[in-house]
Amino acid sequence: MIIESMTTKRLFDNTETAFKLKTDAQLERSYFLFKMIANEPLVKIGTAVTKFALNVHLPVEGLIRSTVFDHFCGGVNEKDCMPVVDNLMEARVYSVLDYSVEGKEEAAQFDATMEKVVELTQFAEKKPAMPFSVFKPTGLGKFKIWQKVTEHQDLSNLEAQEWKHIQERYETICREAYERNIQLLIDAEETWMQDAADALCEQMMERYNSQKAVVFNTLQCYRWDRLEYLKAIHERSKRKGYKLGFKVVRGAYMEKEHDRADEKDYTTPICANKAATDVNFDSVVAYILEHLDDISLFLGSHNEESTYKALALMEQLGIEKNDPRVWFGQLYGMSDHITYNLAEAGYNVAKYIPFGPVKDVMPYLIRRAEENTSVAGQTSRELELLKKERHRRGL
Repeated sequence: MIIESMTTKRLFDNTETAFKLKTDAQLERSYFLFKMIANEPLVKIGTAVTKFALNVHLPVEGLIRSTVFDHFCGGVNEKDCMPVVDNLMEARVYSVLDYSVEGKEEAAQFDATMEKVVELTQFAEKKPAMPFSVFKPTGLGKFKIWQKVTEHQDLSNLEAQEWKHIQERYETICREAYERNIQLLIDAEETWMQDAADALCEQMMERYNSQKAVVFNTLQCYRWDRLEYLKAIHERSKRKGYKLGFKVVRGAYMEKEHDRADEKDYTTPICANKAATDVNFDSVVAYILEHLDDISLFLGSHNEESTYKALALMEQLGIEKNDPRVWFGQLYGMSDHITYNLAEAGYNVAKYIPFGPVKDVMPYLIRRAEENTSVAGQTSRELELLKKERHRRGL
């Protein structure tokens, strides 16, 4: 049983620490933005209008850039992100630069993404504030190929070549991370393509994680099968003698997953409800912390209770706050009360910082706005904390 420490239980209530990097003007902009996001009809209308305006080339990029983009993204390129990275580092918060361009379908675009991740990994070697690189499987190859491999369908000659190129892109990035001593986070996506991504990531872990976790896969814990999967891969890794690394999140594709399960008439891979997801998430985190000699953890969560439980379990197991095998992470522009208070208390913590051209990053930004609207309590908690800090500052 996990006993929550009184020293950590109210850690996240300190708004002075949470918003210390924000000027009064930035604080007011954040408050205004989250008030807008709290209005679900407004978000729906706003995203539709934004998509239309960009598609017909209306001059709205400046407006997007000065509002939602600058709040949730670091910049349009990595150089643009450096002031953000340096600013965060002053508060002992590390950065994970995430090239968030989505929905590409051409080989040249997949190669360009691979080259961007390699370039960022090389850059990170010289930038202590950036201990991680990251990419998404479908950033390196077509969703259709991942799905066919997952479903054990026959590939045409052309598709087999595409699959070979995907494997080569993975190999190139993982080798670069290994040689530069940079940890590599690989995101998870929809279940009907994920088995192929898991298998390829496991190959990379076996190859590059012989001494420590370099390659990290992602466990989406709204999937009820992830603890069982974790235990099985742990057994395989022990037999073969390599380390595991996992980013643990709740998940990002729930509605899609339920809709497809209904449409195809199979059991949904998603937990029955939020309470079951919370139990699953906490169980996965506990399993990793209890096997830290074999598995490294990047806990990616905006959930206060799960984070408190992880902190208490670390204390109970005698794990140092700054143990290099345990990291906490939140998205840039969200949950600053968790990020900065963890950093102030001495834990390893990083912000995921998306970047890329405004138009190309819009799918990501729209997902963020919709997620904040739909996740119960997320936006109201942000607003409550911002309001508390505005009051403290006399704004």
